[in-house]
Amino acid sequence: MGPIEPTRTGGRLSTRRSFLQVGSSGLVGMSLPGLLAGRAASAAAGSRPGRAKSVIVILLSGGLGQHDSFDMKPEAPDGIRGEFKPIDTAVPGIRVCEHLPAMAARAGKLAIVRSMAHPEGNHLLAVHRVLTGQASSPRGASDLDRVATRDDFPCYAAALDKVRRRDDGIPSGVALPLRLVEGPLTWPGQDAGFLGPRHDPWQLRLDPNKPESRDDSLALPDGLDAGRLHRRRHLLGQAAVPSPGDAFVDQQDAALALLCDGRVGKALDVDREDPRLVDRYGRHLFGRSLLMARRLVEAGVPIVQATMGIVQTWDTHVANFPKLKDSLLPALDRAVSTLLDDLEARGLLDETLVVMLGEFGRTPKISELTPGAVPGRDHWPKVFPAVFAGGGVVGGQLIGKSDRLGAYPLSRSFGPPDLAATIYNALGVDPATEIRDRLNRPLRLCSGEVMTPLYTTAAV
Repeated sequence: MGPIEPTRTGGRLSTRRSFLQVGSSGLVGMSLPGLLAGRAASAAAGSRPGRAKSVIVILLSGGLGQHDSFDMKPEAPDGIRGEFKPIDTAVPGIRVCEHLPAMAARAGKLAIVRSMAHPEGNHLLAVHRVLTGQASSPRGASDLDRVATRDDFPCYAAALDKVRRRDDGIPSGVALPLRLVEGPLTWPGQDAGFLGPRHDPWQLRLDPNKPESRDDSLALPDGLDAGRLHRRRHLLGQAAVPSPGDAFVDQQDAALALLCDGRVGKALDVDREDPRLVDRYGRHLFGRSLLMARRLVEAGVPIVQATMGIVQTWDTHVANFPKLKDSLLPALDRAVSTLLDDLEARGLLDETLVVMLGEFGRTPKISELTPGAVPGRDHWPKVFPAVFAGGGVVGGQLIGKSDRLGAYPLSRSFGPPDLAATIYNALGVDPATEIRDRLNRPLRLCSGEVMTPLYTTAAV
């Protein structure tokens, strides 16, 4: 898979109604060649480390196993090391799973952190930590007591919208392909929480059974132009004067601005893409989601959360190795590597921070969930990997180290608060900025520290 040339074909913007909905919704294993290459690329681009115009968060919902991806333990005992073999990458000294060959070829762009950690082994609360940088409020023991509420801390896009509100028709954040919901459970941390619905990120729904559907385009219906829509809104405002801060009216105004601007609608019209590029991303949900993420970044959206699959797609308690080998890792490898090539070809990689992680990792021990089940790995938040690229990140390096069993950090660990500080800092927002909850109490955006080893050579 070679580098992508920036191409675009013409295409008619679909006028069908969209599925876009308002959501209520230290340094270990450093490779000198990779480090020098990263420094040279950064200097050539004139980028400022730690600064970006946009952030793409690639969430592996359910939790990616460290042993089977970016922190393999081939010398560990049987029952821990797993079935997969490590392969060399483009950077000497860095090895990854054999089912990630395209990302291995792009290791010079990647900073792989092997010492992420936090204490929460529950999916809902772990996702809240990863998507907000904060622990959730104390609740009951049941998962039904842990679902999303308007007392949750806001996600990154919502907090950004609060401290840097915009009214130019471009949302501060978009989440795709689906809202994180399973039965009665709605995952906390994916909306504005106590900031209220006016700051919720936009939720783009892609049909997992029809990844090539065009119905997710955003456009005005036939016969309705921007001027006519504005006149209708004006008449509605005269007929019913809303109260100040009315959440519904705020959302309505935001939707109006977005529809009339058109940039986001054009971004979602994949007919404008070269079909060969669509093929390279992959005509599946992973590829479609990351192609959309690139187009939204290109349109000026500062935060895009792209979840790889439906909720808990990566929760491989059962059949861990067949699922990873046959579907999950190949599709992820193809889509993420193409995203990096595509961003670079368009001159967007230096100004876009790409972050990929699950809410936690998987257990060192391989086990059967029930007697006779195909073996898998369970939840493990004590150490797990995260992959960073772009936005001034120095590629070709490993940051942090886990023990020989892949169970605990041996070096400095990084947690969700540090991830949050890094994301906010990349977007030019002081992580110490205060926002206020529903009781008007001042709260810092996060308590973590920027993950400076991503941008420097200082030892952890």
